[in-house]
Amino acid sequence: MTSSPLHYTQALGHEVTDKRLDILRRIGELGSISEAARSAQVSYKAAWQSLETLSNLAGAPLVEKAVGGSGGGGARLTQAGIQLLEAAELLEQARSTVLLTIEQRAGNALNMTGLIGLGLRTSMRNQLPCTVQAIKHGAGITRVTLALPHGAILVSKITRESAELLGLKPGMSALALCKATAVQISTDPPPPNAPNALQGQVLGATPIEPGHETALRLSKHLQLIGFNSGTSMLQAGQTVVATVDEAAVVIALPG
Repeated sequence: MTSSPLHYTQALGHEVTDKRLDILRRIGELGSISEAARSAQVSYKAAWQSLETLSNLAGAPLVEKAVGGSGGGGARLTQAGIQLLEAAELLEQARSTVLLTIEQRAGNALNMTGLIGLGLRTSMRNQLPCTVQAIKHGAGITRVTLALPHGAILVSKITRESAELLGLKPGMSALALCKATAVQISTDPPPPNAPNALQGQVLGATPIEPGHETALRLSKHLQLIGFNSGTSMLQAGQTVVATVDEAAVVIALPG
């Protein structure tokens, strides 16, 4: 019986320096999931979540139980786990060389943080460069405040484990992702202190009917796609407000 091939592209496609790979590497070094979680400063639950996600993406188990030892047992990497870490190291070396070449050629003309979107294949058409401004942990839920380049604020609501695995800290560069279908555009003013209310101008040459896709210009180099949720036509150049639920905002980090 032949084993299925390891899916390197899926497991490594989004983030070469992923915290999940760091945890996998520590398991190989320490021989224990709990010790790897402790040294990586994440919860045991977050460590397990990272292993499950990586195994799903790779299409093979990456860790197996180790019998015996002073602690009575532990964990060790499978051959697939070892191969995945080797691939990650090679990919990081190649990536560093490519980014250095781009920076030397482009100087300050490109937003290097925004280039993370080039490595993503996703149905989420809204991909906005941003900076992590604040992080507030709640009972299992973390609210992350993201500052867009033109000063507007987006809030993303994610699980505490996801925040741990991303290693989020204020000042980090990131990418805010959300589906166009999650963005509601209207001429009505949002409620006071409403989160994720972004003001912009309607783009396009023809009026936008209710329920139809709408493109907004948030700033000179920043656009947002959503849907006209009102009952009237939207005109090109008209100032409107786009709102998006906090849970619909996904955070991605550059490698």
